[in-house]
Amino acid sequence: MARRTGYADLPLHGGHAPRWLFDRMARLAPAIVEAIVLERGSHAVLERLSDPHWFQAFGCVLGFDWHSSGVTTTVCGALKSGLAGREPNVGLWVAGGKGRASRRTPQELERIGDELQIDGGALAYTSRMSAKVDSAAVQDGFALYHHTFFVTDDGGWAVVQQGMRDEDGSARRYHWLGSSVRDLVVEPHAAIASDSRAALVLDLTARDSAGAREASVALAREEPDRILREADLAAADATRIARLRMPQRHAVDVARDVRPRNLRSVLLTTYEAAPRGFEELLALPGVGARAVRALALLAEIVHGAPASARDPARFSFAHGGKDGHPYPVDRRTYDVSIEWLRDAVTRARLGRTDRMDALRRLARFHAA
Repeated sequence: MARRTGYADLPLHGGHAPRWLFDRMARLAPAIVEAIVLERGSHAVLERLSDPHWFQAFGCVLGFDWHSSGVTTTVCGALKSGLAGREPNVGLWVAGGKGRASRRTPQELERIGDELQIDGGALAYTSRMSAKVDSAAVQDGFALYHHTFFVTDDGGWAVVQQGMRDEDGSARRYHWLGSSVRDLVVEPHAAIASDSRAALVLDLTARDSAGAREASVALAREEPDRILREADLAAADATRIARLRMPQRHAVDVARDVRPRNLRSVLLTTYEAAPRGFEELLALPGVGARAVRALALLAEIVHGAPASARDPARFSFAHGGKDGHPYPVDRRTYDVSIEWLRDAVTRARLGRTDRMDALRRLARFHAA
């Protein structure tokens, strides 16, 4: 059965995982992953990482509160740190991270591609596009600041990235699973899980936005002066915009949204590049959130093709939580869990599967 992926909205909490906890996470997280690989293979790990509910539960097992946004950056960081040097044994590589580390993801993927003798350039392109989709094609008020790309030795991939909304101190996590993506710019998240929705959204990945995507590409291929004349007309007659409400404010300001300062240079770039489709348009350097929003508004004005304004979001502690909820992390129990699981994996590799069998029985018990 296909695993459905999506978003998770989380409140932002201050503080960091203490070093003693992160060090343990970096030992326990890869041990759990290796156990999954032994049982079901590396692609099963990608499926789980792309499931926001499993990812959240994984973070709780590692010692995070269920509502702590730090689970995203720290869990991904712990996996990257813990798997370093052991990737060939597990069949899983991790690139990217938070802030500046996220911007190095394409270079890391090129290197991983060379190591695995797979197309690292294609992986780097997918990394850039997943980030651009969730920052420009889906405009929900969350600014991306974290991007982690997971790769298996045969080129399978998953993405976990997170954005921040300053106005209410919340974060939103975006999950991608390569095997379920049929088109990078048409509902690439197979499903979306979230406790809350944004009021004002522009979603050009929605199937309902097909006309807006096509019209945006058509406009991007036209001579810029003609498009700017349409923008002038729109600014003079804002009532021509029937209902689209995309910026993070209550009213559409045509002068701001249809005519960003660099619109002419962006239009010259798109006109010269002549993109054949929305993915090519979105991939162009300089075509960011504001340019995409301007083209979407013009697509409705000129072609009567509105974009979707619906938010695409729908939507247990084993060792305690880093903030002391529901109780402080029990270091001794945590260390016992690490050693038990590591020993189980080692024994399984030697053909002694008693502990892995016990885990399977426990899983069946909870599923019953």
